[in-house]
Amino acid sequence: MSATDENEKELTFDGACACGGVRYRMQAPPLFVHCCHCRWCQRESGASYALNALVEADRVSVLEGEPEMTLTPSNSGKGQKIWRCPDCHVALWSSYGGFGDKVSFVRVGTLDDADRIAPDIHIFTSSKQPWVVIPQGSDAVEEFYSLKHYWPDRSRARLRKILE
Repeated sequence: MSATDENEKELTFDGACACGGVRYRMQAPPLFVHCCHCRWCQRESGASYALNALVEADRVSVLEGEPEMTLTPSNSGKGQKIWRCPDCHVALWSSYGGFGDKVSFVRVGTLDDADRIAPDIHIFTSSKQPWVVIPQGSDAVEEFYSLKHYWPDRSRARLRKILE
């Protein structure tokens, strides 16, 4: 593998549903990664939090299969679109009303190498499960946050570009 190929691999992340019927590629590093502890995400994921890598929607491409989009309610009232495998129904990524269809929230747990992506921030910690321990030194907020305060300049520049 050439150095260029290795560098490109570092910038991409492949993932799949549980049955392998849908495979996809995230073709850029995340803009930012949320570990959301809100009760809505807990209910929706069936876990103590949801870990989502935010990336430009046009940088998520389907490699195999054809995910289906389902509309679901969201805590904001704006709803969300979730792309799932039509067979095993695993959620692969979603989009929310705030960013519209321009940003995908990729479910980090569906990535082949999920350990390559750690949360940048823990959000809605006011409703986290009491036994969940947030690592010392991690950015964490009780509700939501200011993008200007937490997002790196390069991520905010990428976001501005797609929202224009």
